[in-house]
Amino acid sequence: MIPTLALVGRPNVGKSTLFNKLTHAREALVADVPGLTRDRRYGRARLGNLTCTLIDTGGLLGEAGALTAAMERQAELAMDEADLVLFLVDARSGLTPADQEIAAQLRRKGRRVVLVVNKIDGVNEDQALAEFASLGFDEPVLVAAAHSRGLAALGERLAQTLATVSAGEAEERPAAATEDRVRVAIIGRPNVGKSTLTNRLLGEERQVVFDQPGTTRDAIEIPFERDGRRYLLVDTAGVRRKGRVEEAVEKFSVVKTLQAIERAHVVILVMDAREGPVDQDLHLLEYAVEAGSGLIIALNKWDGLSADERTRNRVALERRLRFAPWIPVQHISALHGTGVGHLFDEVDRVHEAGRLEVGASYLTRLLESLVQAHPPPSVRGRPVKLRFAHKAGAHPPRIVIHGNQTRAVPESYVRYLENGFREALKLVGTPVKIELRTGENPFAGRKNVLTERQERRRKRMLRHHKKRK
Repeated sequence: MIPTLALVGRPNVGKSTLFNKLTHAREALVADVPGLTRDRRYGRARLGNLTCTLIDTGGLLGEAGALTAAMERQAELAMDEADLVLFLVDARSGLTPADQEIAAQLRRKGRRVVLVVNKIDGVNEDQALAEFASLGFDEPVLVAAAHSRGLAALGERLAQTLATVSAGEAEERPAAATEDRVRVAIIGRPNVGKSTLTNRLLGEERQVVFDQPGTTRDAIEIPFERDGRRYLLVDTAGVRRKGRVEEAVEKFSVVKTLQAIERAHVVILVMDAREGPVDQDLHLLEYAVEAGSGLIIALNKWDGLSADERTRNRVALERRLRFAPWIPVQHISALHGTGVGHLFDEVDRVHEAGRLEVGASYLTRLLESLVQAHPPPSVRGRPVKLRFAHKAGAHPPRIVIHGNQTRAVPESYVRYLENGFREALKLVGTPVKIELRTGENPFAGRKNVLTERQERRRKRMLRHHKKRK
């Protein structure tokens, strides 16, 4: 399970700045996440070897009667949803009554908390530590988020804490009977036909279907078998357009959807063919690509379109999917069953591609042909050499490439390699993750052998010169 981390604190303590730093400013999810209010953002952060869902909450005033009922409900749900709460305070402002009230609320809920003292630049660190120690949490982490100071230490602290949380959950949780199944998540906006498609695939009315957005409130996992293969179908809650969400509970259903995407082998993004691709669909699609899930687009309600509408729909989809032309598109009618039978054939293809059953020698030959066709740009006149490649993981396929000066390889060339490997390996519907590694210098940390020889020669010449005198 992907852990969830919530950022809480007073307004203007630097929560959004820290959020952007930890998520590396992924604009698709940082600034405009589907179904959320303006002061609440979701993102995906990597902390060491761990990946987590990060929630940026609105500022809490921490004063009795100052928060509206809606904001109080949202804040409580954020804390309840999170595996770990990141409590930010401002070193320049010092400890305030609002900080103490928020700390008391966190203690009452019994949440696991990491205290972060932000804006420490120009502040006496010892004094700040002593002042905020009265809140009663473990030793705080000192950062200056705006200048990226202390973020490495914060990442290590969070990774260690989340690893402890994950390990504890693993001990308490029995071995899952669904681990050997292909996890297929069905995602999309409300009322596009996700539950209808789930029922059609299962052949029974397992999900409540109602012509009103927001019927499904949680991610529902349904194990089943088809043609001798075992699957786990996950029907997720619809994610509404920003500003259309009225209930606080529904705002946090997006967490379950994001977690389902993270855990899925294959994601089926259901779109309404009558409306065509909208921004909300692309937000979900970009998150799934970043998460490394296999992807299929199911254009639902296709049978109700005229020939002209179908042509316009195809053109619009090709234009908006220019960044990911490798994603297969299936035209279906979940209500009448048209095209649904072929959908799981595509699921099997995408899942098989995600396994990446290929040897290192073949990957290295592919690398050599790609480099020969289009060499990487040189660095200060020195060529970048990419020597060999090997598989490092599956779902998504991860390929590690070893060479020299790999840190200087531009992102555009990494995308070229991703597209080249995907095309050569026929990885339909599957994002490819490229990891570049620079080989260590075998002489690093050693004395210069040539210099030692020159020094010995110089001493011999001096002794010889003295003897001649």
